[in-house]
Amino acid sequence: MAYAIRIRAHGGPEVLVAEDIVVGAPGPGEARIRQTAIGLNYIDTYHRSGLYPLTMPSGIGLEGAGVVDAVGAGVDDLKAGDRVAYSGGPVGAYATERLMPADRLVKIPEGVDDVTAATLMLKGLTVQYLFRQTFRLKGGETILFHAAAGGVGLIACQWARALGVHMIGTVGSDAKAELARANGCEHTIVYTREDFVARTKEITGGAGVPVVYDSIGKDTFPQSLDCLSPLGMFVSYGAASGPIAAFNIGLLAQKGSLFATRPTLFTYASKRANLVAMADEMFGLVLAGKIRSEARQTFALKDAAEAHRVLESRATTGATVLVP
Repeated sequence: MAYAIRIRAHGGPEVLVAEDIVVGAPGPGEARIRQTAIGLNYIDTYHRSGLYPLTMPSGIGLEGAGVVDAVGAGVDDLKAGDRVAYSGGPVGAYATERLMPADRLVKIPEGVDDVTAATLMLKGLTVQYLFRQTFRLKGGETILFHAAAGGVGLIACQWARALGVHMIGTVGSDAKAELARANGCEHTIVYTREDFVARTKEITGGAGVPVVYDSIGKDTFPQSLDCLSPLGMFVSYGAASGPIAAFNIGLLAQKGSLFATRPTLFTYASKRANLVAMADEMFGLVLAGKIRSEARQTFALKDAAEAHRVLESRATTGATVLVP
């Protein structure tokens, strides 16, 4: 019997409950997937807690990989047996089987296994839009990236190295600093004992950086602005410590005519052509050996609540997957 992890009210990890489900035949434009690996992401905790509210009752999860079982009418570029992966809506990735809009699925290339794909679709495509679209890095820049040893962070370390970008990364421990450096982060700052603003200024000779990529939120704002050079860009793409409070936009003028943006993967990949092009660039780096992504933590799908507890304790490094 197929089952899914569902929530009937927002709250702590205990609200994640396994329920038997019946997955019907795919409708027009849909594909039915037998899932082999499911990516765990911090945004899942936002959906569960209500920081990003869902309509109840709801499934949960935005990233997965598996094998196509069947396709509905009008689906011409997929067939039963194809290995596919996805990120983004509709929510409901925490399931052994599910229906998905076929235009949200990308084929997994030969040479990339399902678990790797499930660790990359949301996190890797996030790095793609951050580095190649939101603030396009060309090589030679020095950047600041918070949470450099996290799931997105380790991919960012490798992508920065591939581009010839000098990455400064904040981390929570010496062990995480070592891991980030091993993946290509040139400079690490252990924020639990170092002032990341002062260290960034020291590393850059007082100039600051042209861009800060910040998924932490409340705990790193507005200090992240102080790391920027004039006309620099603050890119807020998450809120692991809580949302950034309302602030006077004049603060951006005071700190050097700065830019600030809150992008999302769902906007950048909303058109299928964009999604495919982004995935092609990402998988190309994987096949070229420039990016390696593996599941550093694995949980059974039925243990999703425990996986959330461990993720929120900041005890994880790199990617975590749930296995049906």
